[in-house]
Amino acid sequence: MPPATTPRPSPLRPATTRLAAVRSSAIQSAVMRSAAARPGLVLLAGYLAELLFRLVLVRHMSFPSVHPDEDSYLALTRVLAGRPATEIPVGVVIPGGYPLLISPALRLADDPTTAYHLIMGINAAVNALALPLAYVALRRLGLGRALAYVFGAATALLPPLVFYSQFVLTDAVLPVLILAWLLCLHGWLADGTLRRRAWHALGAGGSAGYAMAVHDRGGVVVALTAVAFLGVLLLRLAPWRATAAGIAGLGLGVLGARLLASWLHAQFTVDNSDVGGYLWDGLTDPEAAGRTLTRTAGQLWYFTVSTWGIGGLAVVACLVAVARRRFPPAYRITGGVLVALLVGTALASAAALPPGGRIDDWVYARYTSYLVPAAFVTGVAVLARCGRPALGRATAAAAGLTLLLAETVVRSAGSQLRTGLFIPWCMPDVSFLAADWGRLSMLRSTAAALVLLGAVVLVRTSGGRRVLPAIGLSLAMFAAFATATITTQVAQPHAKWRAGLATGFTRAAGIGGDDNVVFAWDIDWALRAAQAFEVYRGRIWYRDPRWQPVPAEANVLVTPLPGAGQPPEAYWPDHPADWSVERADAGQNWAVWRRH
Repeated sequence: MPPATTPRPSPLRPATTRLAAVRSSAIQSAVMRSAAARPGLVLLAGYLAELLFRLVLVRHMSFPSVHPDEDSYLALTRVLAGRPATEIPVGVVIPGGYPLLISPALRLADDPTTAYHLIMGINAAVNALALPLAYVALRRLGLGRALAYVFGAATALLPPLVFYSQFVLTDAVLPVLILAWLLCLHGWLADGTLRRRAWHALGAGGSAGYAMAVHDRGGVVVALTAVAFLGVLLLRLAPWRATAAGIAGLGLGVLGARLLASWLHAQFTVDNSDVGGYLWDGLTDPEAAGRTLTRTAGQLWYFTVSTWGIGGLAVVACLVAVARRRFPPAYRITGGVLVALLVGTALASAAALPPGGRIDDWVYARYTSYLVPAAFVTGVAVLARCGRPALGRATAAAAGLTLLLAETVVRSAGSQLRTGLFIPWCMPDVSFLAADWGRLSMLRSTAAALVLLGAVVLVRTSGGRRVLPAIGLSLAMFAAFATATITTQVAQPHAKWRAGLATGFTRAAGIGGDDNVVFAWDIDWALRAAQAFEVYRGRIWYRDPRWQPVPAEANVLVTPLPGAGQPPEAYWPDHPADWSVERADAGQNWAVWRRH
């Protein structure tokens, strides 16, 4: 055998080894960066899918159809876009934070139809942010990435969230804003660096101030935020510098809201909204107090049913968290604020609503809908993280609360729930659950919601945590189906029914975007309201030409017909010689006058 020899080391081997190590490190770093970026890419893909879903739903929406709310927001929007002022159909200056957000659409578009389409795009883009925000919330509540994504998608598809985004209403952006506000509150209270907590506190204060600029409900948000800041400051539950940043953000936000309201008020000749006066009367008047409490119960009932009982789980969990000191302050305070905002909103809106003959006066859905995403993700956390006994108790409590609220409304409102005016647009969620689009059926709606909740809890308790992805996917699919069905059955027919009052009227009357139009007070109020936007570059006045002077810059006047057998001119017998009737429509009861 030849003698054993020790091979001589190659001079290239160390360099090769170092190069291989560098390559391996680079590959590992790239994989880690890819893994870190993957959730962001998946969230972006989900957001784009949510955006596309919303755009498909509103592809037929071309004009305002919810009068006078949409028309009033659009009247403010045109002023914020640099266009001339016009009449505000609602008759008072309302908060302008939402019109400020959508005002670029009116700066870009040359006609009202294009502008409305652009606004629907802005609504969809903001509303679809519910997915990434719900994902973040669910991650903070202890869910894994996959579960947070699936249940976040279900949250972003909920009918109360998507339905109102199909109209020019603040409810397109408020649910997303409130969810971000609660996340900022939690981030301020949770453990972390001073810098992180200060930025979250600043975000909480600023978003509360913007909520006040968007809608009167934002006043409740501001009040609760101020209480939270002051209470935490006194109890020293967070670094005082972080809390001070939040107080500064709140002050700046409220100041901005006040300045915007003051500027808008200077552009119009109407009063500010007196919601505070109506609210005070509804809370202090003994005759109105009973009605207010019943309406509050009705709104809370609708809230729990529209979230399929999962919102009820959230209320129960938040109350338990507040009562038990073993929960971290971030959960206790955020949960208490969520419940306080829900009850406070229902109570305030119930008190401020005037008495009427509509069924939705008792079970109105819109005002508490902005809390649906926040409550839903909280209820999902209960569903995912609680053990069988705790989940069973929470479900029983949520079901009992829902039944108690329903019984309270039925006993107090009585026959008015059957004889009042039923408007499908005001009660879309319960109509879907009851499979009845022509009347309110509280029993069927409640039963459907509780059956759905019971089925979800039963599958969860029998299958354990391994069935959670299937539950999340099923809820997402059901939410998409419910939202699409409500759009087909309610949103689209409602808009189609109102078409004749918007673009249909302007075509028939020969009114152009540059005309300056006076509408007589006794013209159909919805028609008057819609034209504040359809007369795109001109402006609108409401006058009675028989005793009020017609503005000198007006060139068109719309009046009702005087009566059967009389010519249109008989409505305004003393009209100046340069005014004459151009066309009339007996079916819709209007006559169009022009100045020559």
